Amino acid sequence: MSDPFPMSSPAAKALEDSVSSSKRSSGSWSSMKSKVSESVSDIIKQVGGGGGGGGGGTFEGVDSDSDSEGNYLTTPDAFDIDRPLPFLPSLLSRLTSLFHFLYGPLSTSEILRALRLSVPLFFLIGSYWLLRSLKDPVITAICGVQVIPRAKMLSVIVVLCVVTIYNYLLDRVPRHLLFYYFGVFYFFLFSGIAWLLRGELEDAVPDEGRLLGWVSYCCIESFGSLMVSLFWSFTNSITLPSTQKSTYGFLTAVAQIGSILGPTLVTFCAPRYGIPLVYAIGGFGMLGIVGGMHNYISIYGCKPVNEGGTSEGCNEREKKGAGVMEGVRLFAEHNYVKGIFAISCLFMVEVTIVDYTMKVLAKEYFDEMYPCEEGESCWGGNGLSIEGSKAFASFMGIFGQSTNTLSFLFSFLGTSFVIRSLGLRLTLLLFPSMCLGVILVVRTFPDLWVVFGAMMMLKGFSYALNNPTKEILYQPTSQGVKYKSKSWIDIFGARGSKALGSIVTDAFKDSAENLVANGSLVAIAVASFLIFNARYMGRQYDEYMESGYVVGGDNSGLLDGYAGVEGGIEMGGVEDDEDDTACGVEEEGQSEVEDDEEDEEDEEEEEE
Repeated sequence: MSDPFPMSSPAAKALEDSVSSSKRSSGSWSSMKSKVSESVSDIIKQVGGGGGGGGGGTFEGVDSDSDSEGNYLTTPDAFDIDRPLPFLPSLLSRLTSLFHFLYGPLSTSEILRALRLSVPLFFLIGSYWLLRSLKDPVITAICGVQVIPRAKMLSVIVVLCVVTIYNYLLDRVPRHLLFYYFGVFYFFLFSGIAWLLRGELEDAVPDEGRLLGWVSYCCIESFGSLMVSLFWSFTNSITLPSTQKSTYGFLTAVAQIGSILGPTLVTFCAPRYGIPLVYAIGGFGMLGIVGGMHNYISIYGCKPVNEGGTSEGCNEREKKGAGVMEGVRLFAEHNYVKGIFAISCLFMVEVTIVDYTMKVLAKEYFDEMYPCEEGESCWGGNGLSIEGSKAFASFMGIFGQSTNTLSFLFSFLGTSFVIRSLGLRLTLLLFPSMCLGVILVVRTFPDLWVVFGAMMMLKGFSYALNNPTKEILYQPTSQGVKYKSKSWIDIFGARGSKALGSIVTDAFKDSAENLVANGSLVAIAVASFLIFNARYMGRQYDEYMESGYVVGGDNSGLLDGYAGVEGGIEMGGVEDDEDDTACGVEEEGQSEVEDDEEDEEDEEEEEE
């Protein structure tokens, strides 16, 4: 058979001549154009352009004036995988606009910085709420519910030792390393407790002499206070005043996701897999704290954003000679610090009273639902049956879920918006006013689910509203106040307030009715004082930020009109920077009206 397509035929030679002519004229093997090739070329130009830089609206290596596909297909860099998809700029723009509406104006780099900083807080709050949901069921099952008030008082002694060690290390160890040291310590501690719980919970007879219940309770209390205080001290030292109102609301919202997941694990996993395994999961959360903080510091260091943080900036320590008691000294000298203590801690007196009321009512409720049968180890005692203990743990998990869902929704949608809209002075008044209203409702309707709702409101808004505002109050303070005084306030002060509330609950623990009738009166008095203190602190914060006065710092460089600003504002506190003394005595004949008039004159002079 002959070749049907002989390449030596006249037709083949004619085709070869035409191709050669085409190459000479266009520089490619074909210059034919089609509607398809035009459409492809147009699409390539549109995807590659749209305001992109450098490329002039085309892919690299593609001649915008050429109609051939050859250059595009043979260019190695034609497919730029880093070029965003067409819809991404619009999507990012919408998300940024939503973020600015909820939290205020933050640049993309500041948003990413805050997001990385929220990772260790996510694990910290998530692990704490998981362990917190198990704290009371564990000690109730092992030692009995009646020991909870005394366990709270014992935790004061424990955290006193912890805060002393913490302040000792602040003078000798770079602050970021404290996350690693304490994180690893609590990892081994909680893992060991989880291992021991496997045998302890099998004995359903509660005994006040069983030490593991006390150890578990005090360790969880110390962890929640110490690590949260350390995180916010670090955050206060690296966050600028201009971004605090936006950043803190965002941090709280992201962290609350962890606070919801922690109790959720307890609710669904404790009845199925047992309390020891869930307890161990909380211990492994410590590694997430360490890893998240290491990731942040390795990228941003320990400096505020405008100082270009580097890892070298993480080696700062407190000045030598400051001592373990430096935080206590600053607390005693400055009434502003005392005001922060009141906002941070005294509401816990109310929370402790309502919280114990809820647990007493819940214990009675689950006793009736899952009574001890004759022959069981809890028979004849004051403890819960195994099923009752699991139901109690599940109940506390539901409480944690509800509380943190409320906190998350408010912090995600409202915290930053409320602070920016109302200002700090009015926002400070919201939480104590709400506390007063909640206590009045509990006193009027002492039912389990009413108390459950009251506790949910108190806890939820304390995290979403009270915590961010009290952290902002640390802005016009020195590093000593931010770290050392704050550690005493958050750790010892918080436990001391809980112990004060426990004294009330222990005095009226004979019945839930007696506890509600008398404990609510104490809570009402505390809430009323906190409203007064909030007005005072809001006014003082504005004055300090306006004047540039730093509480506990060196204010020798201030203008003469503000050199004594603390004496004019604090409740009887007069700061003398030259001799570093403080006194609370006003000069004779000086009234509050005269003080107000002098302050107004100083402000007018400054404006001029």
